[in-house]
Amino acid sequence: MNPNMLERHLTSRLKFKYLQLLVTVGEQRNIFKAAQIHNMAQPAATKIIRDIESALNINLFDRSSRGVTPTLYGDVLIKHAKLILSQVKHASEELSSLQGGLSGRVTVGSLLAASATLLPNAITHLKKDRPNVSVSLMEGTGDKLLNSLKIDDLDIMVGRIPEAPDEDGLVNEVLYYEPVVIVTRADHPLQNKGRLSLKDLVNEDWILPPQETMLRKEIDLAFHKEGLDVPSNPVESVSILTNRALLKNSDMITALPLQVVLTYEEIGLLKRLDIPLIIEPGPIGVTLRAKRELPPAAHYLLEALREEAAELTKKYKDLF
Repeated sequence: MNPNMLERHLTSRLKFKYLQLLVTVGEQRNIFKAAQIHNMAQPAATKIIRDIESALNINLFDRSSRGVTPTLYGDVLIKHAKLILSQVKHASEELSSLQGGLSGRVTVGSLLAASATLLPNAITHLKKDRPNVSVSLMEGTGDKLLNSLKIDDLDIMVGRIPEAPDEDGLVNEVLYYEPVVIVTRADHPLQNKGRLSLKDLVNEDWILPPQETMLRKEIDLAFHKEGLDVPSNPVESVSILTNRALLKNSDMITALPLQVVLTYEEIGLLKRLDIPLIIEPGPIGVTLRAKRELPPAAHYLLEALREEAAELTKKYKDLF
């Protein structure tokens, strides 16, 4: 089928409820479950999927006794269906915001560096000024959140960003620079050793970010610059709750963004080791889709993030 004919079939056959069903089937991998979510009978949902496949003359899903799996064609159509539905959602939110002035919804992805202070403070700021704005949070590693951002499942990603040219239709805005420090529980034996170096720590039990993260790459490089091997067999985790528990209940050490550590130092759970910064303070900021107009609620949060980042910048001038 040539592109023009395919376009006519898509525009004439695909209603919004069909797009919603396609996305849900792709997420659930099960037509029965998707039908339940949309309050329709399974035969009706199955017929819609088969009608779309027949009209386009392509298979969107592979069927098996365990459910359905999107084909390459299905993946493409689901991806674009998500984008269309996202734009409709944002149009609705913008109209609602214009009517009420203070409402709307923002979906934000948070990396570790933003989770302790920057993002919570910005959300508090936002909710104080605009209490009817709804905020939805998603945590994860950078690669997973970037993929969600690219398909409009997220409005904004906040955290440590690469100091590299913008790519893949995304744009970065640096808000401030965050030091990374090495920490243990407050009563760890190393806290009594005085000034330390990476050589003193290489044989300790470590918690490190996963290898695909930017912070892990920088930590590995710091060890290599000292002529050291990266600590062997570390626990790889970006879960602050898990890491906090591991540090509290063992002699493990880890490297964390300073803002995360300050939160726990205040209540006596964690403490920085006396060691020079092993990597340069990294850029903390937001990542957005370059050509997408943010909904008003996301603009409000972005402004709150900028204001809170300015306060953190002032605070760091006093600490270092």
